[in-house]
Amino acid sequence: MTTPQARDPAATSRVAEPRQGVPGIRCVLFDLDDTLFAHQDAAATGLLAHVRSLGHPYAVRDAAEEVAAWHELEEHHYHRYLRGEVGFDDQRAHRARDYAARHGVRLTTDEALSWWSAFFERYIESWRLHEDAVPCLDELRRRIPGVRLGVITNGELGFQLRKIDAVGVRERFEAIVASGDVGVTKPDARIFTLACERLGVRPGEAAYVGDRLGTDAIGAARAGLTGVWIDRRDAGASEEELAVADELGVLRITTLAQLPPLLG
Repeated sequence: MTTPQARDPAATSRVAEPRQGVPGIRCVLFDLDDTLFAHQDAAATGLLAHVRSLGHPYAVRDAAEEVAAWHELEEHHYHRYLRGEVGFDDQRAHRARDYAARHGVRLTTDEALSWWSAFFERYIESWRLHEDAVPCLDELRRRIPGVRLGVITNGELGFQLRKIDAVGVRERFEAIVASGDVGVTKPDARIFTLACERLGVRPGEAAYVGDRLGTDAIGAARAGLTGVWIDRRDAGASEEELAVADELGVLRITTLAQLPPLLG
């Protein structure tokens, strides 16, 4: 998610709170991680379980600090992968190596990948959807007869499908578009328009919901969709992003329970 910046506590009010329905929506597209799928929660649980099993020198003195450090490494190295600077497995090894280095441990590439694999097993054990995800999908179908649902995600298609299958919602989506499969990443407009084409709708008939203001909601709005920012953690955003979101009419919600009344 966008790194919080110093701001007025009411700054996110510049991103419109939904007050009435958005007419003409025939298709609703979702980001996956931290929108439908509780990635950050699973990663935090998995990390702490893994490092506690390792013991010294990975002693956990401040769980929140350890989780924040891991998230920062994910943001840095995963986005290097999305920019094409490193491979998918390489970014995993870099994250493990850099985290271990914080605790004074030097890992070879093979050791880093082994470290990652052990963490990953704990991460998988914690996979789940956000509690508001399935009720939202059900309510959208009730409120918008014939609505078409899809996912647009930055990542490798096989890995993202594995998560979607694990939480049992694959059959709910008519299209799943992953950047690793189509060769273009959010916020590039092409990935949003491609998803619309696959679902047989015009961008103006689609809404896109994601937890990153710039990458997801602004990116979608620039492509002609209704951009919806789900700000679950009141994370804040830069003044520049907030101004652009306001200009593009991006909508802000804090739970997926708000989405069906907004679009239905």
